[in-house]
Amino acid sequence: MAAAIQTEQLSKTYSVGFPVRKKVLALQGLDLKVEEGEIYGLLGPNGAGKSTTIKLTLNLIRPTSGSVKVFGLDPSEPKARAQIGFLPENPAPYEYLTGVEFVTLAAQLVGVPSGELKSRVSEVVEKVGMGTAAALQIRRYSKGMIQRISLAQALVGRPKLLILDEPTSGLDVLGRQLIRDVIVEERKKGTAVLFCSHIIPDVEALCDRVALVIGGKNIRTGTVSSLIESDSNQVELVIDGAVAALDEKLRPHVKQLDRLSERVVVRCEESATNTVLKVLLEANARVVKLQRTKFTLEELFIKAVKESGQAVGSSMS
Repeated sequence: MAAAIQTEQLSKTYSVGFPVRKKVLALQGLDLKVEEGEIYGLLGPNGAGKSTTIKLTLNLIRPTSGSVKVFGLDPSEPKARAQIGFLPENPAPYEYLTGVEFVTLAAQLVGVPSGELKSRVSEVVEKVGMGTAAALQIRRYSKGMIQRISLAQALVGRPKLLILDEPTSGLDVLGRQLIRDVIVEERKKGTAVLFCSHIIPDVEALCDRVALVIGGKNIRTGTVSSLIESDSNQVELVIDGAVAALDEKLRPHVKQLDRLSERVVVRCEESATNTVLKVLLEANARVVKLQRTKFTLEELFIKAVKESGQAVGSSMS
């Protein structure tokens, strides 16, 4: 089976400015592969090329070089576009339509049979928790309600690929949980989901795999757990009943030292573990826990951005 999305050496250069035109590199040699039935997170700082990747996948713009395929097809082909549901970062549905009218229009545009229109629209409206609010004009909606009804239009065609750009933006805690549940339910049906978000806890909770895109390049790809574990070369020690005088002996050898009531927590490089243990043993300190440090995805993200040293959206000429 062809991947839901596959890019190979995908690059995009924009010409900006007037009267002097400058070339800005948005993507450079991006390789991604999103399989059917997986939630694939696209994570990166502003200007990293995430929106450009989405636009290329949707055939809203064309690549400067390289290729992007949707289920093995060029995204310009109607058969490819018909399999995609899209929620943009800042949806702007026509505000004088009601929610039901907007989703019905979307259903008609994607070719839902007339005999199924009413039931299909009702199904997705209920799924995103709009209920009776769907009968109101969109101009009366809050930002969170607009987000929900826009997700309903993305789902109404029963797409095989969902492209979601900041889908939980503007939602309260309950709204975020509902949207997360909808995304998981779609994955269970075999739908591929390209999930682009700055809310890292959502990425950690939902995504099967994550790509860190920085400076238009795919810096790292893998499961959240494998990315975090592969980047951990530090250990953490918890010391019980350590005296304050011990802090000064430890500080030259550790990255971080925190005193918590009657305990001290230190983090050091794995290579310095024996040295730290020797200091602790000489001071008769009691080590109650020693474990490899687990990075959060947020820490990994920040570290990757700093290490890349790449400017995003950099000028070429």
